[in-house]
Amino acid sequence: MTDTLTIARTEEHTTAPRPPRRRRRDARRPWEEPPTAAGEAAKGVTLGGVLLVVLVPLWIVVVTSLSTQGSVNRAGGLVIWPDELTSAAYRVMLEDGTVRTALLVSLGITAVGTLVSMVVSVLCAYGLSRSRSFAHRFLLTLLIVTMFVNGGLIPTFLVVTGLGGYGQWWSLVLPSAVSVFNILILRAFYSSTSADLVEAARIDGAGDWRILWSIVLPTSRAVTAVIALFYGVGYWNSFFNVMLYLPTDSEKWPLQYVLYTYVSRGNGMPGSVNQGFGDALSQTAPLSLQMAVVVLTLVPLLIVYPFVQKHFRTGVLTGAIKG
Repeated sequence: MTDTLTIARTEEHTTAPRPPRRRRRDARRPWEEPPTAAGEAAKGVTLGGVLLVVLVPLWIVVVTSLSTQGSVNRAGGLVIWPDELTSAAYRVMLEDGTVRTALLVSLGITAVGTLVSMVVSVLCAYGLSRSRSFAHRFLLTLLIVTMFVNGGLIPTFLVVTGLGGYGQWWSLVLPSAVSVFNILILRAFYSSTSADLVEAARIDGAGDWRILWSIVLPTSRAVTAVIALFYGVGYWNSFFNVMLYLPTDSEKWPLQYVLYTYVSRGNGMPGSVNQGFGDALSQTAPLSLQMAVVVLTLVPLLIVYPFVQKHFRTGVLTGAIKG
């Protein structure tokens, strides 16, 4: 009788469902060492230092842009602590025709340039990711070589000007439309697309265009968003091509080059309604105007980054380590 009860209890114990184990927050893998107080403190200090390095310059730029001439004089330059805040610099800046035009030019160049770069990069990366595509190994090798060997600045300038690009809008977009590094990231991600999905689509009669649009792109939204952000930030911050191809036509200058011109010259900006804010210098501090233009160039990026931030880890890391 005792043996029977023991067997029954054993069977009941083995057949009864076990409650799921909850992993403790401090549970670690066997090979992981427990954190020490010094290590945790070092992490906190490091992260705090990085945060200060990022936020303090931004704080100084914003506060200086809102400061009066007296505050700037008392601080001896850049203002760290706010005193006598005013928005006069922003009013003067937005009333200037050159700044308004430059803002529209920058938005247009960024939108068109990002679209052109993404179309070219996506098509090139998809073609190189297909193992049966024509001469894909040769083209891939040729692209990689261009990352390390290029003609240089003078041959590029001669080619663009020889094609009639001097003084034209497209000279700000096409010379920098393609980034081999971004193409390689996209190619690595496209190469990891499920082969079963592609084969099923081909059996259903889908061609390469249909596969790219309906399968590859929807499964790679993260890396596409990150690469688009890379291109957009590059076009938004670019001003060197303006110095090469549009040095005199101030109506075609983007915002970054307007900022560069004003910071380097201080006043007398060609084509400006206020001649480089010359009339406004008596109303507000020149340094505040410079910082106001800096803030204006940062606002679009600060608006876009939160929407793309969630894709950084998936897009960049996954695209970079595969293939």
